[in-house]
Amino acid sequence: MIQAGDAAGALAAGNRAAELRPGWLELDLNRVDAYDSMDRHDRAMEMLAELKRQHPFEPTIRARVLHLMNYSALPDEAFTEAMRDYARCIVVPPATSAFDRNPDRPLCLGILSPDLRTHSVAFFLDAPMRHIPADWKVVALSASAPNPADPMTRMLKERVHEWVDVAHLSDSALDALIRQRRIDVLLDLAGHTAGNRLRALDRRPAPLIATAIGHPATTGHPAVDVRLVDSITDPPSTETHCTERLQRMDPCFLCYVPPVDAPEPVMPAASASVTFGSFNFSGKLGAETLALWRGALDAVPGSRLLLKARSLGDPAARESLLERIRAAEIDESRVEILSFVKGIKEHLALYARMHVALDPTPYSGTTTTCEALWMGVPVVTLPGERHASRVSSSLLHAAGFSELVAKDAADFARIAARCATDRAWSEDFRAKARARMQSSPLMDTAAYAERFFGALRESWRVRCKQPA
Repeated sequence: MIQAGDAAGALAAGNRAAELRPGWLELDLNRVDAYDSMDRHDRAMEMLAELKRQHPFEPTIRARVLHLMNYSALPDEAFTEAMRDYARCIVVPPATSAFDRNPDRPLCLGILSPDLRTHSVAFFLDAPMRHIPADWKVVALSASAPNPADPMTRMLKERVHEWVDVAHLSDSALDALIRQRRIDVLLDLAGHTAGNRLRALDRRPAPLIATAIGHPATTGHPAVDVRLVDSITDPPSTETHCTERLQRMDPCFLCYVPPVDAPEPVMPAASASVTFGSFNFSGKLGAETLALWRGALDAVPGSRLLLKARSLGDPAARESLLERIRAAEIDESRVEILSFVKGIKEHLALYARMHVALDPTPYSGTTTTCEALWMGVPVVTLPGERHASRVSSSLLHAAGFSELVAKDAADFARIAARCATDRAWSEDFRAKARARMQSSPLMDTAAYAERFFGALRESWRVRCKQPA
């Protein structure tokens, strides 16, 4: 029922089932997911706290906590403790020493993800897969239901050396398959996001395990050795809050490849009200975000807020958002909420209604930030203290738009208001944004692939020097 857009119905059914069969962990986690889909993260966390008391050594519960904490403005110490709590529930064997330690030999890279399809993660994987070095073999381990008709799936299949569907495999069977394929470097692209297979890594099936792109924080999993980041998302002071070694890929840990059928950028009509907007997932629009955005709305009297997210097609998620908007004392009459449009071209065309995109906090945008810029819409961001809140800042710096990165909430409102009310500046930005992006590191796929595979090669060299 959650997938059908009825999280409230799913929760009601789950609550009734829990009365009939109390203590069923899988059912209880489905109820947590229903709260998550309704953007009731506080209720989800309360339920997870109770489940932790009932199941003191169950890592799946702790994994849900780590994922949901990305949406909360909690102190770093809380994240660190949650990470350690998760790690304590997983006992991994010592790293194997039985592998060829030649640091420069040809390597087999296994890419494990449930999102090797039309999905944001696959869009960012596109760039390095265009330039696979001759001394690397790439095996894609697809952890989602096979869909041969999906265009991104078809494209990735053409680029990698081998494609294996693994969604049907148990964790132990997936572990065995990774070993049988003699994968040297296993790259996880999911972390704690939906459909992940982190538990298949519990027995260290590859000499080196890395994670990147899909999850905006440490995994906390003791078998994951390396996380690919950059110096903006994860400055040197952040090491103590991670279980992985951080391998930085400056200037940016991502590379954007735009959709081929994106429409041309179009300015809103001169007579249109100033419209701020966000097409981010509605779960990111918490109290901190709406308080920040209210400053921009207050700075431009009569301005409007355009919000769009697929999740807002669910009535419960929509009402939850409206409650948060009212709590932030934002006039509902200034807010327009959209949910689903037919395709990517139609989705991107909606940016013609937006003057300025506002980035959420503490969980900033990624694909949405790149899409807005590609459609000529400036994105204003306020980076926080952790990776999830600093991704848009990294993207903007890499694209050459560092002037859109705010220093504090007042600066955020000032930048947003200036971008929205200076028509000549906005027209110039919209006309030149694509050319600026195309000439920047954010879209240089060859240079990015060199950094991507170079970072993995350097991580391999470090692994080869380790005693076990």
